[in-house]
Amino acid sequence: MCVVVLLLGCPDPLHSAESYEHVLGTWRTAEDINACNTVRLRYRDRRIVTFREVESYQKQRGVRAVKLAAAKVYRIGVLEAVDAESNVANLSAFRQGLAELGYVEGQNVVIEYRSADGRPERFRDLARELVRLEVDVIVTRGSPAALSAKHVTRTIPIVMASSGDPAAEGIVRRLSRPEANVTGFHTLAPPRLGAERLRLLKEVVPRASRVGILWNVADIQPPLIVRETERIAGSVGVQLKSVELQSRRAFDEAFEAALTAQVDAIIAVEDHLTFTGRARIVEFAAMSRMPAIYGLREFVEAGGLMSYGTDRRDLFRRSAAYVHRILTGSKPADLPVEPPTRFELAINLKTAKTLGLTIPPSLLQRADYVVE
Repeated sequence: MCVVVLLLGCPDPLHSAESYEHVLGTWRTAEDINACNTVRLRYRDRRIVTFREVESYQKQRGVRAVKLAAAKVYRIGVLEAVDAESNVANLSAFRQGLAELGYVEGQNVVIEYRSADGRPERFRDLARELVRLEVDVIVTRGSPAALSAKHVTRTIPIVMASSGDPAAEGIVRRLSRPEANVTGFHTLAPPRLGAERLRLLKEVVPRASRVGILWNVADIQPPLIVRETERIAGSVGVQLKSVELQSRRAFDEAFEAALTAQVDAIIAVEDHLTFTGRARIVEFAAMSRMPAIYGLREFVEAGGLMSYGTDRRDLFRRSAAYVHRILTGSKPADLPVEPPTRFELAINLKTAKTLGLTIPPSLLQRADYVVE
C-alpha cells in the first residue's frame, strides 16, 4: 500500500521550504494529503517528481522522510452500456490516465465495473449497487447512464467520460458550471468538422457530386455541423441533399429519401439518435453500395467506411484527471464540463475494398485507426 511522504531538509535540486509549502498549499490538511496518494514536489525546471524518484533520491542523498499515514484505497464505479471486453480501448485509456497520476489498481484504487449489457433500463439498479458499495466516484459513458446515476445519488460525484449534450439533456445546469454532483466531458463536435468530413469524403470519392447528409433535426448540435458543411459544398463541387431524422421510426423514410435523391455518398452526423442506430445506417450504406463518412470511430468498427470526429479514448484518459481532482478535494459543481480537444480519423480498408475504392496513401498515413 502506498505511503504519503513529506521530505524534510532536502538540499538542491529539491527546495526544502518550497516543497513543504507546496504540499501544504495544495493540500491544506493532513487528511487532504493522505487523500492524494501521489504528493509531488517540483524541481526548478518544473519537472514532476514521482515517489519512485523521491525514494531513489533519498537513497542517494540520505534525505530524512516522515511517514504520515497509509493512503486510502479508492473505489471507482464505472457504469457502462457494454461489458468490459467490448470496452477495452476506453478502459485502457482510463487506466492509463490513472496510472499517470500514480494510481495502481489493486493497491490504492479498485475499479467496480457494471455493465447494462445494452439494456438502458438496468442503469438505475446498477447505479444503486455502486452506491451500496460506497464508491468514491462514479464514471459513466452516455447520457442514459449519467442520468440514471444522478437520479440515484446526489452526493457521490459523477464524472461523465463522454456525453452528448448534458446541458440540453438536463444532466447539468450549464456546461461552464454544472452546479450539481455531475461533471465530465461532452462529445459535441465543433461545427468545422462538417466541412472537414466533406473534404475527406471527396478525397476518397472524387466523383461524388450529390452527397446526402443524414442528421437529427430535433437535436441542437447537428444543425451547426450541417450549416458548416453546406457552406463549403459548392466550392468542392458537391450538391448537398438534406436527409432528415426526428426519431428511430424515421430511419426507413430517411433511407428511402436518400435513394430517391440518387446521392453518391452519405455523411452521417453524430448524435444520440444516429449513434444508437449506427448498425442500421452502416447496413444501409453497405446494401446500397454507398460510401459514407461518420462522426465517430464506433461506426467504422461496425463496418462503416470512414469517420472523423471526437476521440473518445482521449476523453476517458482525461476523465481520470477529473476523478483525481475530485478525490483530492475538488467539487464536481466547480469543474466545467469540457469539450473534446482531440479528433481522430478512422478508415475501414475491408469496406473500402468491398466498395471498390482505393484509399489514397496520403490519407491512410493520416489515419489514427485502421481496420485491415
